[in-house]
Amino acid sequence: MTTNHPAPTSSLTTTTSSTFDPEPCLTLTTPTDILAAVPYLVGFHPKSSLIVIGLDRRRAKVVARWSLPFPPGTLTALEPVFDREGVTEIVLVGYGPGELVTPAVDEARLLAAKTEVHVGEALRAHEGRYWSYICDLPTCCPAEGTPYDLSTSQIAAEATVRGLVALPDRESLERTIAPITGPVRMAMRRATADAITGFQAGLTATPNLDTFATQYVSESLARVRSALRTHEEGGRLDDEDAAELGLALAITRVRDEAWTLMQDSHALLWKDLTRRLEPRFTPPAASLLAMAAWRAGNSVQATIALERALTIDPGYSMANLLMHALQNLLSPTILRNRLPTPAELDAAMGPPHPSWLLPLVNLLDDEDPQTAPD
Repeated sequence: MTTNHPAPTSSLTTTTSSTFDPEPCLTLTTPTDILAAVPYLVGFHPKSSLIVIGLDRRRAKVVARWSLPFPPGTLTALEPVFDREGVTEIVLVGYGPGELVTPAVDEARLLAAKTEVHVGEALRAHEGRYWSYICDLPTCCPAEGTPYDLSTSQIAAEATVRGLVALPDRESLERTIAPITGPVRMAMRRATADAITGFQAGLTATPNLDTFATQYVSESLARVRSALRTHEEGGRLDDEDAAELGLALAITRVRDEAWTLMQDSHALLWKDLTRRLEPRFTPPAASLLAMAAWRAGNSVQATIALERALTIDPGYSMANLLMHALQNLLSPTILRNRLPTPAELDAAMGPPHPSWLLPLVNLLDDEDPQTAPD
């Protein structure tokens, strides 16, 4: 891609995932168009960031963002990605003052040279002006920068029509999966207490732990499938069912049932539970949300969901596994058609055993921070 300074002579078409259009395209012809498109490509208006857009035949194959500053060597994860995705050209956009952005852009350009990838454009945007690291002609790229106005680009309108969204900042995106508050939180807290009481009563009363574990796991697997059907049909779990499912997901075999059945459309269920469940029961649902978002191409939401899970439980293995995949820019296709079936899980794990219940039992005596209603 060759960006024009200022008269356009060529264009870049980017492709991103969307629930409204399987292949929404944005045609970019100027630096302002690029700056207008980036927020829709990453989901929010970035600050103190480096954006790398990897292209092949003028179509975006990779869009990655890093907060600035970052340690030297951070971008080395891009090298296998360029090869895997067939990237032949990149566009770089850095947000912030020169001392923050330039080292990151320099590292990206060195990596591009090493991998024989063409740098079509490299911009720095700060306080309403942009600078190009590619163009050094003072007539079109003055030292004081070029003022830009995103409202003059048609990209925002095109992106909106195609179902793309750009929130004001990353914090706004974080709030979309933040814990609910107010009366809904109070109702969920009561439902969770009731679910805990019911589980403890059954566990205490059982004459045979093996029988209890078998029955509880069987009922929990059925809960997972029922919850997926409810959301696929446009419904929503009531507080009682949500709380019961939250407890059940603490059991690895039950959580893995949801994982192996994963579809992109399941993100709505796991997002709802990530917001509604009491914090100690949230990591499994947040990790499943991350998996669904990652599969759908929404790596930003996936990362935020994993941060939520790992803040609550830094050792949660599924969240750590997925975070490693995201940080190394692995493609979700590595898991497609490779997840075990429920039958294969049964064969690998064997029949339910009382020890399966320990992760849940260990959570029951914990206390969640109390949230005052709004």
